[in-house]
Amino acid sequence: MLPLEERLNRAEIMIKKPKFRENKGLGNEVGYYIFDYPVEQEMYVREWVEYIRKKNEDSADEYQIVVFDLYDIVIEIIKQKGYLEKCYEFEKSKGFDRITKAVGNMLRITAKDSLIINYIKERTPEKAIVFLTGIGKSYPILRSHTILNNLHQVIDNVPVVMFYPGKYDGQELVLFDEIKDDNYYRAFKLVE
Repeated sequence: MLPLEERLNRAEIMIKKPKFRENKGLGNEVGYYIFDYPVEQEMYVREWVEYIRKKNEDSADEYQIVVFDLYDIVIEIIKQKGYLEKCYEFEKSKGFDRITKAVGNMLRITAKDSLIINYIKERTPEKAIVFLTGIGKSYPILRSHTILNNLHQVIDNVPVVMFYPGKYDGQELVLFDEIKDDNYYRAFKLVE
């Protein structure tokens, strides 16, 4: 695998190509991509994503890069519902596994009316490239395959790039070198 900096440079070149923004993969499948990287490079990738977003914002490009940090979305929704303090208390009394399940149910993660999917859909302009971040921060409440599969049902007009702190071989995702998320199959590797 190429060094991370070179892969990020190639990713920037790739997303600037009009063909990438046409949003058609092999066999005219919707353009969903995964950019995997070593977990220990999380802060570097976060800085790069912000740099690219800002660079796009200041440019005359005909598209907008929209960044959605999944963890921040979860916290925002919990706060909007007034449940943040209740979540702290619930975790203290019932434990981490129970709060994870309760928050997942509240967010309707696997339902057609998922609050996270609707949040992203409502805030994605017509001419955009969606960057999904915060995968590691939001685990185990959110699973990457669940987000991508559900998002695939509602966003098919713009490319989506998930920045994944782990390994993706084109078939399975491995987070923290031990947790396999092998249920997702519709994403292309953005850069080798």
